[in-house]
Amino acid sequence: PQGAPRLCRAIFEIALRRRWAAMAVKALNLCKMVERRIWFSQSPLRQLRGVPETILRKLEKKEIAWDRFYDLKPQDLAELVKLPKMGKQLHRLVHQIPRLELSAHVQPISRGLLRIELAITPDFQFDPKVHDHAQLFHIFVEDVDGERILHHEPFSLRHVYAEEEHVVQFAVPVSDPLPPQYFLTVVSDRWLHSTATLPISFRHLILPRKYPPHTDLLDLQPLPVAALSAPAFERLYAGLGPHFNPIQTQTFAALYQSDDNVLVCAPNGSGTLTCAEFAIFRALARRGGDDDEPRGACVYVAPKQQVVTRRLAEWRRKFGALGLEVAELTGDATADLRALDRAELVVATATRWDVLSRRWKQRKAVQRVRLFVADELHCLGSPVEGPTLEVVVSRMRYVSSQLESPPRIVGLASSLADAKDVGDWLGASPTSFFSFHSNVRPIPLELFLHVFDTPHFASRLLAMAKVLFNVVSRHAPDLPTLVFATSRKQCQLTAIDVMVHAATAAETAPQRRRPYDHVDDADLLASFDDPALRQTVARGVAFLHGGLSEKDRAAVDRLYLAGALWVLVLPAEACWATPYRARLVVVMGTERYDAREHRYVDYAVTDLLEMMGKAGRPGVDPEAKCAVFCHTPKKEYLKRLLYEPLPVESQLDRALHEHLNAEIVTKTIESKQDAVDYLTWTFFYRRLTQNPNYYDLQGTTHRHVSDHLSELVENVINDLAESRCVAVADDVDVSPLNLGMIAAYYSIQYTTVELFASSVSATSKVSALLEILANASEFAALPARHNEDRALARVAKHLAHLKLPEAAHDAERFAQPHVKTLVLLHSHFARHQLSSELAEDRDAALAEAPRLVQALVDVVSSNGWLAPALHAMELSQMLVQGLWNTDHPLLQIPHVTQATLDRLKAEGLADLDSVFDILSLDDDVRERVLAVPPKQMAAIAEFCNDYPNIELRFELQDPDRVVAGEPVALAVTLEREIDDDMVEIGNARAARFPGLKKEGWWLVVADVANNALLSIKRLSVKQHATVQLDFVAPAQPGTANLVLYFMCDCYVGCDQEYEFAVDIKPGGDQPD
Repeated sequence: PQGAPRLCRAIFEIALRRRWAAMAVKALNLCKMVERRIWFSQSPLRQLRGVPETILRKLEKKEIAWDRFYDLKPQDLAELVKLPKMGKQLHRLVHQIPRLELSAHVQPISRGLLRIELAITPDFQFDPKVHDHAQLFHIFVEDVDGERILHHEPFSLRHVYAEEEHVVQFAVPVSDPLPPQYFLTVVSDRWLHSTATLPISFRHLILPRKYPPHTDLLDLQPLPVAALSAPAFERLYAGLGPHFNPIQTQTFAALYQSDDNVLVCAPNGSGTLTCAEFAIFRALARRGGDDDEPRGACVYVAPKQQVVTRRLAEWRRKFGALGLEVAELTGDATADLRALDRAELVVATATRWDVLSRRWKQRKAVQRVRLFVADELHCLGSPVEGPTLEVVVSRMRYVSSQLESPPRIVGLASSLADAKDVGDWLGASPTSFFSFHSNVRPIPLELFLHVFDTPHFASRLLAMAKVLFNVVSRHAPDLPTLVFATSRKQCQLTAIDVMVHAATAAETAPQRRRPYDHVDDADLLASFDDPALRQTVARGVAFLHGGLSEKDRAAVDRLYLAGALWVLVLPAEACWATPYRARLVVVMGTERYDAREHRYVDYAVTDLLEMMGKAGRPGVDPEAKCAVFCHTPKKEYLKRLLYEPLPVESQLDRALHEHLNAEIVTKTIESKQDAVDYLTWTFFYRRLTQNPNYYDLQGTTHRHVSDHLSELVENVINDLAESRCVAVADDVDVSPLNLGMIAAYYSIQYTTVELFASSVSATSKVSALLEILANASEFAALPARHNEDRALARVAKHLAHLKLPEAAHDAERFAQPHVKTLVLLHSHFARHQLSSELAEDRDAALAEAPRLVQALVDVVSSNGWLAPALHAMELSQMLVQGLWNTDHPLLQIPHVTQATLDRLKAEGLADLDSVFDILSLDDDVRERVLAVPPKQMAAIAEFCNDYPNIELRFELQDPDRVVAGEPVALAVTLEREIDDDMVEIGNARAARFPGLKKEGWWLVVADVANNALLSIKRLSVKQHATVQLDFVAPAQPGTANLVLYFMCDCYVGCDQEYEFAVDIKPGGDQPD
C-alpha cells in the first residue's frame, strides 16, 4: 500500500526519539525494503535497474557475504555467473552500491564527554543518474550492548564531493567506569546493505583527572565604592550604585590590596572587567613619584579585535576623565613602543602584543610593564586565537621570572572546569585564585533549551520563528530582547517574522511598544535606507549587521539605548563586538554553514558563552533569561557545556611552528633542548599530564611526557628545516635562516614564506605574483558561506583580467580559499561592487595583503632578482589604491572616474598623467574637468596636497676607489616638500583601502641589464631622511651602468629612477 513507507518511517522516527538502537536499524531496513520492494535477504543489486533476473538469481544462490563482492575482480564475477562478458558490467554495478570507509579519532573533553572526529571516505562510484545529486546517511553511536543510541545525526554526501574525505565532529557521553567500547555505524537512508560499522575501543583510553572544587561565593557584606579610598576612582562608578557586586567584593582585597598574580574565573556578565580595573587602579596609585624614572604601562590583552575595540572606547571614555592616556597597539613597532612609553594604559590583541614582546630583552618599554591583564582566557581552547594568547601569557610569566621588578599578571576568564591549572600557569597563589561556578551570577540567569527535530536546516529555522515570538512574548513581553541569528540574511528574515507575528497576535498588539511613541520623530521611519528595517522598526523590532549603512546602524543604536526597541536581531558573529545587553537573550540555532567543509558546524562554545553573557542589565534587571534553540541531537552536548563550567584544553601543539620559529630568530631558543624547556612554561605542558589522550599521549609518567615533547619539537623543527626557515647543526643546535627571519619579522606562517620562495622566479610578472599571494596560508581563514561559490562565480565573469585554471570554472571550486581570495582581489582592482559579506571578506584580505607583499619583496630581493621585486612593489601600490598597474594614475584620486578622464581628453589634456598636473591646472579648467560638488572637491584637494613630493639626491662615496667585487656605499638624501595644507604627513590617503596605511618606500640599486638587484632598503620619509645603501661592485671591471629606484608602497605614479655610471677598477687578483 502507498501508506506503508510513511508508516515505516514513522516507526523509525519513534525508535530514534526513544534511542532504541537495534529497533531503529531494523525499522530503517524495513523502510528500505518497502520502498525498494525487495527482501533484505535478496541481492543488493536488485536496487539497480537493468540487471537481468537470471544473473540476480545465480548470485542469490551463492552463499557469499555481500562485503566480499567488493574484493572480487571482473573476471572473478564473470566466473561466478558463468558469463564472461558480464564481468566488467557486474564489477561496475557492485561498486555503485554506496560503501563508506570509516576512521575515528577520540579525544576526552571531560570525564563525562568524549569528542569523536569521524573521517568518512566514499568508496563507490557516485553516478548522479543512479544516486541523484546527494545521498543521505545516518550516523549512529551505540553503547557496548548495541541497545541504546548515544548520538545520532544525518550526513549528506553530495556528488561534487564524492571523491573527498569528509570529517564530522560530535560529542558523546561516557560513563565512569568506562565501557569496553562503543559502536559507530553509518547507514544509508535509501540503500540496503549499505552499512559501515566501526568499533571504538576504550581499552587504552585515559580520562582526564577529576577537576578540583570551585571557589564558594561567600556571604559577605557588599563592599561600598568608597573602599577604593580615592575620590577620582570612586567617581567612575557613580552611576553603578553604591556597592560592588558579590564577586567584585570577594576579589577586591587580592586585586586592590596586594601585588600577587590573580586569576578570576566567573560567568560572563559577572563584572570581571571591574575586577581588572581594581588592579589597574593599584598600579596607577603605586607609580613612582620620580619624574626621571620611566613609568611602566598597564597592558590589557584580549584574543579578539572586537573586544579590544570595545575596551578602548570604554576606557578612553572612563579614564579620560582622570587625564589618563589609553592607547592601542597598531602593529607598527616604532609607534607601538612610543605608545607603550607614553600611555598609562595600553590595549592590544594577543597577536600584536606577541609581535612587540618577542624582543623583550632589547625593548626596555616591554620590561617596564607594571601590570599585564589577560582577558577572555577561556579562549585558550580556540584553535584560532588560543595558541597566540597562550604564547604571550607564557612569555610574560617567563619575563617576570627574569626581571628584578616583574610585571604583575592578572587573568580573567569565564567559569572554567580546569581553572586550577590555569591559575598555576599564571602563578596565582591559593589566596589570589578565584574559580566561581557557572551558576554563581550577580544577576541570576534562567537558561533553557528548545529542541527542534527538523533535520533540514532551513526548515528548522522556519520552525524556530513561531517559537521565538512565543518565547519573547512569554518571558519579556515589555522588556528588551536580543536575538542572535545564524547569518545576516537570517537577521532580516527573523525580524520580519517577529514583526508579522506581533501584528497578527491581536491580544498582544495593544501592549506592544513602538519606537515613535518614545522618540517622537515623524521623519524617523522614512530616514532608514533599508526598506525592511523601515517596516520592522515600526513594530519595535530591528536588525543590525555590517551590511547596513552607517546611518541606519547609528539610528538603531540610538533607538535601542533609548529603550524604544522591543526585539533586536543580530548575527551570531557580532556577539563579541556588540555592547548591548537585554533582559532576555535568544540564540536562534547553534550551527552555521561552512562551505569549505560542506557541512553545518557548531558555534564555538566561547561564542555561546559570550551570547549568554549579554543576558541581564546590571542595576536594572533582578533576573535574566536565556533561551537556546538547537537541533535535537545537540541537546545533551549543549546541556553539559552550558550548564557546567567549560573545560579548556591547549591548542598550542597544533600551531607551534610559527611560535618556535619566532623564538629561534630572537635567539631565545638555540637548541632542541631549549625548545623543550620553552614548552614547560606553557599551559600545554600543564594540561599534558591532566588529559593525556587529548594530546595523543599514551601515559602520564615522566618518560612518556619527555618523549612526547621531544618528538613534538623534533617534528616541528624538521618541518621548519625542510622549509629553509631554520638550520640544524649536529642534530641539536638550531639557528635562523633568511626565510625564517622574514616569517618572524612580518609575523606570517612558515608555509607562506616557503611558498613564496619556491614559486617566484626571475621572470615573474604581476599576474603570477598576485596568484602566489592569493595562495598564502593566511587567507585560509576567510569564511566560506552557503552558496557563496555561486556568487563568486558570477563576480568572476565580470573580471576581465581574471584567468582561472580550467578546473576552477566549476562553481563549486570557488569555495576554495585561494580562488576566493584571487576573485576578491581582482574585484578590488576592477572596483567591482560586492555584497556586504563579500566586501567584508575583501577588506579582511586587503588588511593582510600589504605585509605579505612586503615579505614577498624581501624573499625576491634575497635572490637578487630585480624585475619581480619591482613588480611586487607595483602590486603593493595596486592593493592600496584599488586599481591595476595599467590603469590611469589619476584614478587613484577620490571621485575621479573614467568620465573625468574623458572630459580631460575633450579639453585636450589627455597627456595629463600626474597628480601634480591636476594641481597646476587653472581653477576654472579644473572645476570643469572634475565636475564634482564642493565637498568632494575638498576631498580631492586633500589628496593632492598630501600626495608625496620628495626630492632625492645621491652621491657615490669614493667614486675613484670602486674595485670589482668590493663593497660600495651610496649616500642618499631625501627631502619632502611640506605645505601648511597637509593634514597627516606619512599616512597614506587611500579611500578604497580598509583602515590606516602608513607610507612606506623602497630604495633599490640595480643592474638592469643583468636583472640584478644589488641593494635594497625600506624606509619611511616624514620630512628629511639620509640613507646609505651598501652594495658589492660588479665583478667585471669597466663602466657599469646602474639605476637607483625610489619606489612607493601605496601611491601610483610617484616612483623615481636615476641612472648613474660607476667606473670599476680591477681587483688585486685580476690582471690589468
